[in-house]
Amino acid sequence: MEYQDSSWHETCFVCRRCRQPIGTRSFIPKDSQNFCVPCYEKQYALQCVQCQKPITTGGVTYREQPWHRECFVCTACKKPLSGQRFTSREEFAYCLSCFCDLYAKKCAGCTNPISGLGGTKYISFEERQWHNDCFNCKKCSLSLVGRGFLTERDDILCPDCGKDI
Repeated sequence: MEYQDSSWHETCFVCRRCRQPIGTRSFIPKDSQNFCVPCYEKQYALQCVQCQKPITTGGVTYREQPWHRECFVCTACKKPLSGQRFTSREEFAYCLSCFCDLYAKKCAGCTNPISGLGGTKYISFEERQWHNDCFNCKKCSLSLVGRGFLTERDDILCPDCGKDI
């Protein structure tokens, strides 16, 4: 067997770690030592924090820890997060859709989540929130963003519609 201008007996060309003959199997040279692929992966490759298997190509790093791309998934729906916008809560990563469904405040007007992500603006009053586009008078639908308003139980009203209450 020949490698790097040297000749070897087949039984002498062995993996540095397991000492098994490499023969015709793939191997990886490191620091003038030769390793069979499984031994090299065990000793030198990053290990995925999720599955504990070696990362041999294209992993991702999240919170300074290595992950396989296919192991880095949303905590809730298990869809891959690599290359997607995501956020986290209590060390757990979520796709934006799951995060909004689970944790975002809900708009008092349309009941959809208010993500606050991407510069989304919203109005907050007492314990309720509205998307800017949903903050309208209950009777005449006038936008109340930047204007005075009145409340009648759960409804918000412009001053004109609220003058009769």
